[in-house]
Amino acid sequence: MGRLAALLMLSLWLAFAAAPLAHAQLASGPAVTTDALEPPDYKSYERTAARAEKMIEDRTIVTPALEKMRGYLVEWRATLLAAQGINATRITTIRQQIDALGPAPADGATEDAEIAARRKTLTAQLAELQAPVIAAQEAHRRADGLIGEIDRVLRERQAAELLQLWPTPLNPANWTAAASALSAVAVEVFEETEQRAGTEAARDQTGDNLPLIAVLTVVGMALLWRGRRLMEALSTRLQEHASVRSGKVWALLVSIGQIVLPVAGIVALSQAITLTGMTGPRGTALVEVLPALGFFMFSANWMSLRVFPKADSQDAPLKLSAERRKEGRFYIVTFGWMIALDALRLTALNPAESDNAATSVLVFPVLTVAGVLLARIGQLCLVHMRNDTEADEPTTYRNRLIGLLGRAAIAIGVIGPVLAAIGYVSAATALVYPAAVSMGLFGLLFVLQTLIGDLYTLATRREDSRDALLPVLVGFLLILAMTPLFALVWGARLSDLTEMWTRFSEGFQLGTTRVSPSNFLFFLVLFAIGYGVTRMFQGALKMSILPKTRVDLGGQRSIVAGVGYIGIFLSALIAIKSAGIDLSGLAIVAGALSVGIGFGLQNIVSNFVSGIILLIERPVSEGDWVEVGTTQGIVKSISVRSTRIQTFDRTDVIVPNTDFVAGRVTNWTRFNLLGRLIVPVTVPFTSDSRLVEKILRDIAEAQPLALLNPPPVVAFVGFGGETMMFEIRVILRDVNFSLQVKSEINHQIAERFAAAGIAFSNAHRDYLARVAGEAEAARLAEEEQAEAMAALREGFLLQGLPSPEAAKRSPDTDAKDTTG
Repeated sequence: MGRLAALLMLSLWLAFAAAPLAHAQLASGPAVTTDALEPPDYKSYERTAARAEKMIEDRTIVTPALEKMRGYLVEWRATLLAAQGINATRITTIRQQIDALGPAPADGATEDAEIAARRKTLTAQLAELQAPVIAAQEAHRRADGLIGEIDRVLRERQAAELLQLWPTPLNPANWTAAASALSAVAVEVFEETEQRAGTEAARDQTGDNLPLIAVLTVVGMALLWRGRRLMEALSTRLQEHASVRSGKVWALLVSIGQIVLPVAGIVALSQAITLTGMTGPRGTALVEVLPALGFFMFSANWMSLRVFPKADSQDAPLKLSAERRKEGRFYIVTFGWMIALDALRLTALNPAESDNAATSVLVFPVLTVAGVLLARIGQLCLVHMRNDTEADEPTTYRNRLIGLLGRAAIAIGVIGPVLAAIGYVSAATALVYPAAVSMGLFGLLFVLQTLIGDLYTLATRREDSRDALLPVLVGFLLILAMTPLFALVWGARLSDLTEMWTRFSEGFQLGTTRVSPSNFLFFLVLFAIGYGVTRMFQGALKMSILPKTRVDLGGQRSIVAGVGYIGIFLSALIAIKSAGIDLSGLAIVAGALSVGIGFGLQNIVSNFVSGIILLIERPVSEGDWVEVGTTQGIVKSISVRSTRIQTFDRTDVIVPNTDFVAGRVTNWTRFNLLGRLIVPVTVPFTSDSRLVEKILRDIAEAQPLALLNPPPVVAFVGFGGETMMFEIRVILRDVNFSLQVKSEINHQIAERFAAAGIAFSNAHRDYLARVAGEAEAARLAEEEQAEAMAALREGFLLQGLPSPEAAKRSPDTDAKDTTG
């Protein structure tokens, strides 16, 4: 619990998360390889390693002693890792000399005596130089193994401590031990104070420091009485009167004074008490812990106002009503008091000296209240989830996480006190307090992300930029930075984190080279420099050099693109070589993978090669009017994989480069802008074909963009059903204007034909007229037949005979009489 309390006090500074990692890097990071390194003192290391082996076998060794020995081994491991670089340059040179002699002869074969002697001498030198390196490697593996064994022992002890069954706090027989422990501490503090007050030295010290004690007391009381309220009022005023962008930032920064001023007041009071000289060892320990207790309580109060703000207008991570937010503030503040009480218990009662029964009884009430508070906070998370989700909409990812945290908090808040009641006090403590501190860290993460978003909004002068890319990335980095804090809260040892950082610093094996983060960083820096130089050279070519040459625009862009690819390749090659990464060991693996890559990336490689061909041969350039398959338009850009064509409908079509190299491509404007235009014209049979031809030739020759050599051609190409078909064929100086020229020719044809009395084809119109005439004739025939039938019916009625229709319907009527 003491470690958890210390972590909560330091959680406001994210540097705490990076401190162990930086320490590990300094303590155990690989040193720079140099031939100037001196071999380590292996005799001293052997004594340390032997003592560590005995401590591992001895189960009675206390945990602090094991951790101290582990620290010694970590230092030795770093030294031995650096010693592996001894004679590195010389070893590399001799290996190159041996390689220069050629491969060693096979069994039974011989080689020149001089070469054999030289090979033998170099091999002996290489073995002599590698001896300290091999010794360092062996000792490094031993140190690494011992560190792993110590970590295993410490983890086993930690697990055994968590599963230890203590006397149950519900047994009244154990209450006496708890009361006795508390009374013993109170009596000890009273007796120490009484004894110190009776000494002349203490009274003289109080008298000498009385003015300072009075000043510290007044300042401390003033800061405790008015400091927090003053900062809260100032924060609210800044948020109300400052601008929207800056008000939130300044309000949050000033609100930290709600922690700083009261804690400073407690520090002043504790210092005043210490200056009196009236406290003994136990009393001094209690006085010294007062600032930490105050930090817990006032930090909890500050966090409650950030997570559950009083005003509805303030940003809050949970969507709750004002009443629910008030409950949340009460729960967090109360939890701060519980942590302070438990920290006070740890200071007053040393766990190593106090009875397990007394510790169990004293821990249980505070732990139970903490569990209830944790469960209630979890319920507020579920209330937010219901308030922020409509009935007909799915739950967002953020709300699902909040709901999961809420359910976990409720479960831990119930399980923890139950375990403590049974007697598993360590396990309950390891559940409840880390869960509560984790909830506090999530709240702190929300506060920091809000601050970053407000700062970004203030810097960019926008209304609200919290959802922009940069604040989101910084928030993600914050989560990564706080991961070590979460690990420490949940029981990870600081040595576990340093060990992880050591493994990361050592890097990984790539071929015959071990690549560490420093090598990778060096590679990135060199590659970035090379890439920057390449881009600068491309800019100089594009803006200064190439425009002064006779190379066309498409060729200039191809040259700039090719220089970019070559520069990137050379930058990567130089960076790999300079970083010391040897990829020769990957040749076999690369050869095996090349077959699979050849099949899997066949299309990509084909398009890449085709793109290079396009950039070199340049059958197609940017700005050309091309036709590839069914796609026709203007080439806008050519990359190594594809070409972007903008069609005449203003849509972009991405065409693979393979289609340009392996398929049939029509380039209308690549080498010249000349192009033929064909305009079809259809006239009726009744028109004068010679007159039509003359008019069309005059129109074609009058076009400004039409070439007169060869001259335009007007061809009588054939007959239709009721028409004659002509074509105007002209060669244009710029085929890009073919549509405009065609439109102008059609306009002039309509005007000249109308002036000459030449009609266009009317076959369709004649067909419609004929169909209409036939329908009209049929209608007139039906009307005449109806009139005849009406006259006949009238005649029958005058003669007293039935109508023809009635005669047809009657079966008894004689046919002769009916017709008669």
